[in-house]
Amino acid sequence: MSDIYVVVSKIKKKVKEAGYRTGKDYSDALSRKVEEIVNASVEKVKLDGKKKTLGAEDL
Repeated sequence: MSDIYVVVSKIKKKVKEAGYRTGKDYSDALSRKVEEIVNASVEKVKLDGKKKTLGAEDL
């Protein structure tokens, strides 16, 4: 099992407020997407080599 990068209870609450339900696979897939985004941001900053802090501009 991989790390979880989203707060599952918050996601479920948001989806429930919209009148829907979430399956376990949804939270896992969303977490994987978040991990991919973070990894891409880290690589972008690493290649630039000018800073050590990720910001919104790195998304």
